[in-house]
Amino acid sequence: MPSINSKPSSDTGLDLFLFTIPQYALLQVGTASILLLLLASKTTVETLYAIGEASEELFRGDRLPILNFPERNETDKS
Repeated sequence: MPSINSKPSSDTGLDLFLFTIPQYALLQVGTASILLLLLASKTTVETLYAIGEASEELFRGDRLPILNFPERNETDKS
């Protein structure tokens, strides 16, 4: 009496013409790519937030140099 598991099923992975990729390998690749995508998006958001804060500090003018404008003379007013 043959066992039920003796014949491999056709849905054990991605069946290509030359080879078959097992389901566990596809799951590992998919999980790793999703985790890397989440990490990259978190890093991107933090970087953009830091750039926004830095540009806000720049435009506030705290670190800009004080410019010495020449005063107008009485002869320039006439």
